[in-house]
Amino acid sequence: MKAQWFGSAEKIGRNRWNTAIGETAYPFAQFDFHLALEQSHSIGEGTGWYPEYLLVTEDDDDPIAIVPTYLKTHSQGEFVFDWSWADAYQRHGMAYFPKRIWAVPFSPVSGPRVFSQLDPTGESEEFGHLYATLADLITEANKERDFSSWHLLFTKQHHADLLVQKPELLHRVSCQFHWFNRNYRDMTDYFATFASRKRKSARKERDKVNAQGIHLARKLGTELSTEDIEFFYQCYQATYAKRGQEGYLTQAFFERLVDSIGDNILLVLAYQGERKVAASWCFFDDHSLYGRYWGCIEEFDCLHFEACYYQGIEFCIERGLQHFDPGTQGEHKIARGFEPVFSHSIHYIEHSGFRDAIERFCDEETTAVREYHQDTHTLLPFKQT
Repeated sequence: MKAQWFGSAEKIGRNRWNTAIGETAYPFAQFDFHLALEQSHSIGEGTGWYPEYLLVTEDDDDPIAIVPTYLKTHSQGEFVFDWSWADAYQRHGMAYFPKRIWAVPFSPVSGPRVFSQLDPTGESEEFGHLYATLADLITEANKERDFSSWHLLFTKQHHADLLVQKPELLHRVSCQFHWFNRNYRDMTDYFATFASRKRKSARKERDKVNAQGIHLARKLGTELSTEDIEFFYQCYQATYAKRGQEGYLTQAFFERLVDSIGDNILLVLAYQGERKVAASWCFFDDHSLYGRYWGCIEEFDCLHFEACYYQGIEFCIERGLQHFDPGTQGEHKIARGFEPVFSHSIHYIEHSGFRDAIERFCDEETTAVREYHQDTHTLLPFKQT
């Protein structure tokens, strides 16, 4: 096999990209997702995110895989936090940036990080060896440019397990909360699996939303109007504004996605009467729903739970989707039936002294995360069997 670096998805081209990923349905592997990031200026010049994709081909130049990496001049928008690592480098008069991220920008959703026609679901054990080969290639590229590190974020567990066999690579574990479809017929059937008190609490939350005169509508991307997108973007920016920040993504990014992969987009809109008051944006494929962005222009009791969780669960049940990844963090998800799961990242640190210190940090953190994961299982709302 051969590998070649490209500075944009556009330079690889739609045909080569789509040939490389084959039947991969994962929304974050699609050419149009990455093209929208570039053409909307959500990444690129001035953003601190500079794409460097690896195109992997057979010897006859037949494309077989895309590997998304980015040169970073900061640690924003990654959701695997290494601020303390960067601070330690700075205190010792050393440069932590630029670094390389092997990930999907702004998307803390676990999944394949090699998009390939050879493994469309990312589940093949046989294909996993390519991750180790690519890790060596990325390490070589980093050394040539004297980068401090590279970081593979939100990879699948079996890929992480393969990579940690390399002694120079560090494994970091965190905890998220995901929902799993156990062949529920409808929401009534789902809530029937809750303990009585938890079931009453969940139903009361949904009733509170109705009592405030709120109703919700689920629209696919192909059904969205210009006004819908503009309103959603207002909500998206409002979420960041409450923290004194600005959203990473431009409105043009969402507009381009609606035009190109609208069949993989779900927008939940909340109305009070005829007035839109909140919105939640998700992606989905033939297996999973991925909750990504939420915001409101006015606060309503329990509306976040309804728009971001219950509506997504209902959509999964109706569509027969097996899994709902609502994003990172949030213990409040547990009471709505989201179960603790581990997420995995792999880190290469060039400096041996820092590598040893960070390895100790990761080991201690992993112990705490595993205890936390076990403790949160006791908070799940389901009946005891």
